[in-house]
Amino acid sequence: MKKTKVDHYTDKEALEFHSHKKPGKIEIIASKNMTTKRDLALAYSPGVAVPVRKISENPEAAYDYTSKGNLVAVISNGSAILGMGNLGALASKPVMEGKAVLFKRFADIDSIDLEIDSKNSKEIINSIKNFAPSFGGINLEDIAAPDCFIIERELKKILDIPVFHDDQHGTAIITTAALINALDINGKSISKIKIIINGAGASAMACANLFKRSGVPKKNIMMIDRSGVIYQGRNKLNKWKSEHAIKTSNRSLNDAIKGADVFLGLSAKGALTKNMVKKMAKNPVIFACANPDPEITPEEVEEVRDDAIIATGRSDYPNQVNNLIGFPYIFRGALDVRAKTINEEMKVAAALAIAKLAREDVPDEVVAAMGGERPHYGKDYIIPSTFDPRLISIIPVAVAKAAIKTRVARKKIENFDIYQEQLKQRLDPTVTIMQGINNYIKKNQKKIIFADGEDENTLKAAIAFKNSKLGIPILVGKEKKIKEQLKKIGYSENFDVEIINSKDKEKREKYVKFLFEKFQRKQGLLELDCDRLVKNDRVIWSTCMVACGDADGAVTGNTRRFGASLKKITQVIEERPGEIMFGLNMVVYKGKTIFVGDTSVHEYPNANQLAEIAISSARVVRLFGFDPKVAFVSHSTFGQPLTSRTKHIQEAVEILKNKKVNFEFDGDMQPDVALNEEYKSLYPFSKIVGKANILVMPGQHSAAISYKMLKTFGDSKVIGPLLIGLGLPIEIVPLRSSTSEILNLASIAAYSSDVIDYKKN
Repeated sequence: MKKTKVDHYTDKEALEFHSHKKPGKIEIIASKNMTTKRDLALAYSPGVAVPVRKISENPEAAYDYTSKGNLVAVISNGSAILGMGNLGALASKPVMEGKAVLFKRFADIDSIDLEIDSKNSKEIINSIKNFAPSFGGINLEDIAAPDCFIIERELKKILDIPVFHDDQHGTAIITTAALINALDINGKSISKIKIIINGAGASAMACANLFKRSGVPKKNIMMIDRSGVIYQGRNKLNKWKSEHAIKTSNRSLNDAIKGADVFLGLSAKGALTKNMVKKMAKNPVIFACANPDPEITPEEVEEVRDDAIIATGRSDYPNQVNNLIGFPYIFRGALDVRAKTINEEMKVAAALAIAKLAREDVPDEVVAAMGGERPHYGKDYIIPSTFDPRLISIIPVAVAKAAIKTRVARKKIENFDIYQEQLKQRLDPTVTIMQGINNYIKKNQKKIIFADGEDENTLKAAIAFKNSKLGIPILVGKEKKIKEQLKKIGYSENFDVEIINSKDKEKREKYVKFLFEKFQRKQGLLELDCDRLVKNDRVIWSTCMVACGDADGAVTGNTRRFGASLKKITQVIEERPGEIMFGLNMVVYKGKTIFVGDTSVHEYPNANQLAEIAISSARVVRLFGFDPKVAFVSHSTFGQPLTSRTKHIQEAVEILKNKKVNFEFDGDMQPDVALNEEYKSLYPFSKIVGKANILVMPGQHSAAISYKMLKTFGDSKVIGPLLIGLGLPIEIVPLRSSTSEILNLASIAAYSSDVIDYKKN
């Protein structure tokens, strides 16, 4: 069982992340146009009066005319923050904002955090009761026991929307799914196993309750707190712990563990020893879920048992018990049927769906999202990956069906196949794509040059590349300057990262020789000229490093214009044999992904170049897991109006027809015709209208203007430009890119270096 180093960041980086641009992690934007006087009149007065009257007549109409149906409140009083304890309501806000972001990222649920500055459970209940009508669901978070039990129980009595304490039920659902599969693998019956739960907090009690609901007899579950075993007759047990007391002579974990089939740890580091593990039954199940350090490490278990199934709460081991697998999708299903509550049947349905998903064969698109690794159901794969894109189309369906069956749903779903497809469209494809690339390159560590090593954002990207185990970064720049920058961003000046520059005499001589042999019969350059190029230009130096095999790829561009960087690179290397070189940008807006080219190289591509751009784009898009559909876009649609600027586009279409390529294409057409299915009825003869995902632009100017406007004003995510067709895996970031943008292109360079044969004709 392989363990990897956990990602880490400096305190300064964490603070900068939360304070950069707009402080915090969430914002509210209008979902309707607010540009004209008419828009404002409809949005507010007098137009708003119409839905107000409708809702006053029928409160259920709020789901139709407001954001209520897709809005969850994340609520805390800060009394039990992330294992840091009682730090107060305001201190919990960064965590609650983070939870709100996860709702949006994983299930497209709008969420807002509300921190209540009170330790009085009655006051908290009353506050939530009064503002609850605004929301479709309530997620309670980081509230200490026993208040969390009291608050949730009372709110469930008085509210008609889902109230869910994730610390309890999220953990219980994922753990139950893991238990179901572990027992299936070990061939044990859930009705006959003996379970030890070490810890008696909110999550431990919720796990015990769901285990019982799933078929474990009460007498077979033994719970242990700081004072020892919770047994019938023990003094000073509160009513919540009393519900889990059983008749037993055991008084300590060491006593109780003998012959146990399952250990669930929700306690503290080191609570379970190797000697205790030895005492467990054959084929034991050990869930050591304390964070950040488990009750016992998988390595320690494996020293004494080779028959154990092990899960932890950590991402650096297999079988991570992570609430993220559950809560976004459980709320998604509950909201979509306008559920009045999340009941036990819905929780069990979620657990069963998660368990079943882990048993299914993993399809190719999921393999891509997981970095090329195809997991197989077994000891090291009893829970789906957090980034499995199937989660959103599986769990909400199970939850929604259970809600309808138990009659807590206000709305029925008539066609679950259509619903499942709608769920898939809610995910941001770029996240899945980059996650897959990053998972892949983690297993195939490549050396990537960060040519602008003294630049702050480039330096941060290189450090993130190293800390995230994506590969081995090499910084090009002056060592003194880079060390100053390291200190500035909160790291030690002796941070372990390779720094290289032209003072390396051996490499300098090597690259000068390489350039001289390359240029002496072409550009008439002398060896002295080549030395000057290598010595004075970091892009030339970095490109030579890749060309000479001292690195696998490179990323540059953050300190100079794209064209200037490209000119330097192409002095050293040519286009990939048999392929055109161009820039391709990936643009994502509201779940729809399109690729735009050429954004960087050819000012006015001719018909043959347009056709070649389409062919290469289709190849690249397939690498990202999409079925390519190419639209040659213009100011005209199918020749109307016909101008001298559209002729070469129509010629490019004919070239592709003659080549009989293996992807769909059409043109010329305007961008809205290519992307909006409403135009399908006007042009029924075209398979591309409304379905294009590759836009081949008529010129570099239109391509660059389009994607940069989308990036700046359109709330779109942009990755690129990817430099397609270059003879080596080198990417150029646009001037003044963010750390994340540089990191993405560094990852793509590493990925390209492994999956593309740059010598192939």
